Amino acid sequence: MDTTTNQETNQKKKKKYFPIIFGVLITLGIVFFIFKYFHSQHHIETDDAQIESNISPVIPKVSGYAVELRVDDNQLVKKGDTLIILDDADYELKVKEAEAALESARANLEVVRANIGASKANEITSAAGVNAAKANIEAAKIRLWKAEQDYQRYANLWEDRSIPQQQFDQAKAEKESAEKQLEALTSQKEVAYGQSKEANMRTNVTFQNIAVAEALVKMKEAELELAKNQLEYTVVTAPVNGIISKRNVQVGQLVQAGQQIFAIVMNQDIWVVANFKETQMTKMRQGQDVRLEVDAFPGADFKGKVESISPATGAQFSLLPPDNSTGNFVKVVQRIPVKITFTNDPKDLSLLCAGMNVVVDVHVN
Repeated sequence: MDTTTNQETNQKKKKKYFPIIFGVLITLGIVFFIFKYFHSQHHIETDDAQIESNISPVIPKVSGYAVELRVDDNQLVKKGDTLIILDDADYELKVKEAEAALESARANLEVVRANIGASKANEITSAAGVNAAKANIEAAKIRLWKAEQDYQRYANLWEDRSIPQQQFDQAKAEKESAEKQLEALTSQKEVAYGQSKEANMRTNVTFQNIAVAEALVKMKEAELELAKNQLEYTVVTAPVNGIISKRNVQVGQLVQAGQQIFAIVMNQDIWVVANFKETQMTKMRQGQDVRLEVDAFPGADFKGKVESISPATGAQFSLLPPDNSTGNFVKVVQRIPVKITFTNDPKDLSLLCAGMNVVVDVHVN
């Protein structure tokens, strides 16, 4: 009897409190809905966001075997610190070879320059020969003129038989001798002209040889500089400040030029890239305040601001961007990458790492 009475009493109590509990739940639901509604009018949220930072690859410029490794994973390095040393024996030989080639080119240049003096001397001598030939021809022309005048006079006298045959023959011989001498001197002048022209050509060739020799010296200097640079490149240094990560080399390994052997994470400069739906971009503007929640540090207060908004959706940068003109159109809500920078003290960001998930809340009004 008592048990039945207690059960009835409990049922009456449950029926009495049920409307109250139900009402409280309905009220809380309404309050939550109202809060979310008004919050959504002033805030835009997404959990599709990650921390990003600059990652600088360390890539050697020359090939070689790794002989010394001076850093470990996750080690802090500064710009200019030595990371790895490659075997430089072959590159030292190339430097010596380039130095020897440069010395040979310089010696050849001195020899060519020495020839220019002899070429100029020959040119001057040839020019003097031409001038002498011209003077001799002028003298020969005067002699021929005199011989022709004498011959004409003696010829007239010989017609009158006023002179003996011997004098006439002598005048004739003198005239013919002057003619032959003029012909010979004219031929000598042509030879002198040819020699002078050849001397000029040799001088020009010598100057050209000097230009070629000087160019060869410059080329060998460049080759020596290149060999020295390649020797310096066997010591691989850090291009930036940061933390070593993704080490892909061991001592004794053959490293190829262009191969990434380290990655340096520049963790002193980090930001967040949040991918918002295109339907959320209506009120979003550059410079708006942002509240950030990092999954790795729940409860930590991180703040930022909208730095920039991507001019294209993320799908446009994919390996195979969608092409709706093919007819295979399926409407999918696109995502717009938004860059958000931290406004906290950099000391408060020291534990944040690239790739961490973030919940982003943008205050749009």
